[in-house]
Amino acid sequence: MAILTQEEAKSILDKVLSYAKADETEVVISGGRTGNIRYARNTVSTSGETNEISLNITSVYGKKSGSSSINELDDDSLRKAVARAEEIAMLAPENPEYMPMLGPQDYPESKTFAPATDAITPDQRAQIAADSLNPSGAANLSAAGYLEDYSGFTAMANSKGMFGYNKRTSVDFSVTVRTSDGTGSGYAIRDYNDVSLLNSKEVTNIAMQKAQASVNAQAIEPGKYTVILEPTAAGDLLGLLTRSLDARNADEGRSFLSKKGGGTRVGEKFFDERVNIYSDPAHPEIPGAPWDNEGYPQKPVKWIENGVVKNMFYSRYWADKQGVAPVGRPSGVIMEGGDQSLADLIKSTERGILVTRFWYIRSVDPQTLLFTGLTRDGTFYIENGQIKFPVKNFRFNESPIIMLNNIEALGRQQRVGGDMIPAMKIRDFTFTSLSDAV
Repeated sequence: MAILTQEEAKSILDKVLSYAKADETEVVISGGRTGNIRYARNTVSTSGETNEISLNITSVYGKKSGSSSINELDDDSLRKAVARAEEIAMLAPENPEYMPMLGPQDYPESKTFAPATDAITPDQRAQIAADSLNPSGAANLSAAGYLEDYSGFTAMANSKGMFGYNKRTSVDFSVTVRTSDGTGSGYAIRDYNDVSLLNSKEVTNIAMQKAQASVNAQAIEPGKYTVILEPTAAGDLLGLLTRSLDARNADEGRSFLSKKGGGTRVGEKFFDERVNIYSDPAHPEIPGAPWDNEGYPQKPVKWIENGVVKNMFYSRYWADKQGVAPVGRPSGVIMEGGDQSLADLIKSTERGILVTRFWYIRSVDPQTLLFTGLTRDGTFYIENGQIKFPVKNFRFNESPIIMLNNIEALGRQQRVGGDMIPAMKIRDFTFTSLSDAV
């Protein structure tokens, strides 16, 4: 399915709104193409491409709302969908937290669309997979990977005159490489808006090196260690922190930002002064959507500055209740890093553990952000600035709050899951037990 142009999308939205009789009506249309290729044991197992389009209508009477969705855009179907949403709205109970729809907004220009990704072909996907499979097979290693690319659009409009349109592309690639005896495992992942930035051979080489180096891992005693977290591992824990900056949870006493007796701890210094986290939809490496999840224009926001929490997310309802301006959740966050490479961080470490990534992370205590989980796909012991040997995986019990207070050094940033995350050298990271899993 070709991406609808802004004019084509607006024409459909205007038509739907012309059929509406409710107090307020919002219409969102989105669609696009998703392609993928998957392989395991050095053999492609599946590949495919889907094309979808859907239109969602939300009708409101007072504080009662109802929605309907369709994927047929002829006039008769659109009329029926509007009538169905209005029927549901009339039957629905009132939502005491309903906020009136926004009027016209001034959305910034987005840079989330890359023509190279939009133009990707099945042959290109096959080549990306081959560039990963061939070196693994030649080295008697087994690769399993997945590539997914997306190219699509979203347009929205309401009866109060709001309209927005955005095109977006994305590409996600991950690969796990195992040794033939199954005792060594390596992993690497990349994501971009522009597929021309992806080099699957280079990414796979990283996973191959980890797999070969992690054979016959040794058991060492759990405890508190200096760790070097690669950006993937650091991002696993940092995302748990940034997703917890919710104002309502803090005001209602359910957050690490809640103050005893009421209020929040915004403005307090929680972390090492080198911790600076912000969001910027115009960032060249992680461009964001023009609007947030409630339709407000995305703007740069400083969340943590020199270790001090500066802002929290405020929904429109909670912002109105608290008498402040809404602050939307960002589409991606940036944590400032340093100029040291991963090798530099290792060289400066007398005794420590290198962690490729974490998995199976679960919450232990939401109010202190204590989590538990496991290391995976390449965990190594460092001594006197060198990687000495692979170690068996650990279970950890740690909080990103404590982690960001125990920073020894920050390395270079890397895009991870739509965020920009630096490698981190952290002291006194808590490992509680060993795991036999590779």
